[in-house]
Amino acid sequence: MNRRVVITGIGLVTPIGIGVDETWDALCAGKSGIGEITQFDASKHITKIAGEVKGFRKEDYLPIKEVKRTELFIAYSLAATRMAMEDSGFKIDNKNAHRVGVITGCGLGGLNILERNIHKLLGDGPRRISPFFIPMMIGNMAPGMISIHFGAKGPNASLATACAAGTHAVGDSFKLVQNGTADAMITGGVEAVVTPTCIAGFNAMKALSTRNDEPQKASRPFDRDRDGFVVGEGSGILIIEALEHALERGSKIYAEIIGYGMSGDGYHLTSPPPDGAGAVQCMQNALDDAGVTYDKVDYINAHGTSTPLNDLYESRAVKKVFKDRAHSIPISSTKSMTGHLLGGAGGIETVFTAQTIYHGIIPPTINYENADEECDLDYVPNVSRKQKVEYALTNSFGFGGTNACLLLKGFNKSR
Repeated sequence: MNRRVVITGIGLVTPIGIGVDETWDALCAGKSGIGEITQFDASKHITKIAGEVKGFRKEDYLPIKEVKRTELFIAYSLAATRMAMEDSGFKIDNKNAHRVGVITGCGLGGLNILERNIHKLLGDGPRRISPFFIPMMIGNMAPGMISIHFGAKGPNASLATACAAGTHAVGDSFKLVQNGTADAMITGGVEAVVTPTCIAGFNAMKALSTRNDEPQKASRPFDRDRDGFVVGEGSGILIIEALEHALERGSKIYAEIIGYGMSGDGYHLTSPPPDGAGAVQCMQNALDDAGVTYDKVDYINAHGTSTPLNDLYESRAVKKVFKDRAHSIPISSTKSMTGHLLGGAGGIETVFTAQTIYHGIIPPTINYENADEECDLDYVPNVSRKQKVEYALTNSFGFGGTNACLLLKGFNKSR
């Protein structure tokens, strides 16, 4: 069995908006969601900025009795799922529940509640630890709670493949629907780790931007003066289903997922190889999985973290895969506006890629002000671009050298 798989619902909670319309409008307008950290006192930290979600209220998406015992990353995923389910019009009932699964990606889980309980343990002793501590911390509670709230009883898993987790989640879900194991999947990514330990840890690695005086200009992928990434938070969730089911329901279809690539660098804890070999293999695997040649791709949503090495090595990888067309393919890093959602990045960026195809608008890479001699591709600088996109690739590369790529296509019933 090799069924066609389509995206029929999307939901977003991001630093630039809550909801798909608000987020997409801000993305196309080139608005930054980066600002001073408000969730804790960052005055002693080297980096004092992040991409925080603004105005999110758990009680808008959860029963009152569950608000206090639901960690923020779980709440974000539930909110984005509700949006996606409502958008798709998909109904889960006793007849189909076992054919609908949930897979999400999350890099660090409930780091915030881990920090709080460690303080409580050291200060007040072990008897003061909350009985909800473990269920609120573990990453698989995102798909677990989605399953409980929405009744999905099919395949259920959480992936923790660092910054590639959200894309791996969508890719694995795609394969489950394609091969007939499930008829529909709720999938994507989530992260909420704007916490003292997270910021301090990435600062210790010298991975974060320290442009504290200009937060909205701090994330600047591919720009010559980039100095690190900015931590973001939020969730992007998609409803994907077998084409025949979507057609039976008369569902709106944003895009078709046609290819999924994975690879490992086998090189370094945190740095990609200088020749981009892992990224090259991953992009090529996605193309091969779809049976599509490199000359068909119209757009790339780059991993584009705004770190000196990632942006350089990803650009080199694009040149190797796309050869003579590399300089003519529009490439954008939406992390320039949202910051880097770590395990949640692939979720929101797969949604952005589907939206790009559906609306025919390519989001910009903002803060691209000074060209880098070696990053010399078309990064759609600063202003969004109206352009028909039929085939689009989205890239996610994580620490440990774990890579994931998805190839999406504009929907055509006859293919």
